[in-house]
Amino acid sequence: MSTAMQSYEGGSVSVDVNFSHIALPGLDASHGAVLYLDDITVSFDGFRALNKLSLMIETGELRCVIGPNGAGKTTMMDVITGRTRPDAGSAFFGQTIDLRRFNEADIAKAGIGRKFQKPTIFEHHTVFENLELAMKSDKRVRRTLLTRMNGDEHSRIDETLTLIRLSDSRQRIAGLLSHGQKQWLEIGMLLIQEPKLLLLDEPVAGMTDEETERTAELFLSLAGKHSLVVVEHDMAFVASIARKVTVLHEGSVLAEGPLATVQNDERVIEVYLGR
Repeated sequence: MSTAMQSYEGGSVSVDVNFSHIALPGLDASHGAVLYLDDITVSFDGFRALNKLSLMIETGELRCVIGPNGAGKTTMMDVITGRTRPDAGSAFFGQTIDLRRFNEADIAKAGIGRKFQKPTIFEHHTVFENLELAMKSDKRVRRTLLTRMNGDEHSRIDETLTLIRLSDSRQRIAGLLSHGQKQWLEIGMLLIQEPKLLLLDEPVAGMTDEETERTAELFLSLAGKHSLVVVEHDMAFVASIARKVTVLHEGSVLAEGPLATVQNDERVIEVYLGR
């Protein structure tokens, strides 16, 4: 099960909005930002996990977010996906969707997909069936697998299998895949739902060097078609995909720009090296 699929199941609708009327192709991000956070503050028992955080992601952008443990990276993604309500600030998806008003299910349906560190897939089903389950609107396993697919749906799955390099494993039981292949499968399960924005949390953790290299190629191929926010500690991987890097520290943006610029920033050096 992909993260977006899980989020469809829980929680009550926080506002009376029918998301069937929000079509992804009509998402108004034509003026730049697909994601806009402004002065977001989140506190837990007096501790500020996010402190006036502001961030803008352009349509089709691939952004890497780095920072030491406790910098606020996970809380930031929780705010974007509706798991955590900010105490203050603004959060918009495109120009029209106020993320503070919706729960996780609504936000996933609107076009934001999130991948957690540990892959969550249907391990006892085939790779093909996992993608089929991710695509179907009715997520009950028995009904989904008994429903006949049309030609367009088959084509979408074939295209996704090629993209994530699992065409040769389409009939393999998902639980038998390598760790890296499971990560790719979950990414494929998100992609087949056609999200506008993908949040990817440490996607190459535990991967082999070859799997990491293939993942970099995948992300670079997705940029432009989707907007990606990649949170990662592997700096070699970040260097292989980074176009723009945001450094978080104590819940705020410490530095932002090309990787070379960020790496030479004295404030960043002090945070990472403790000088």
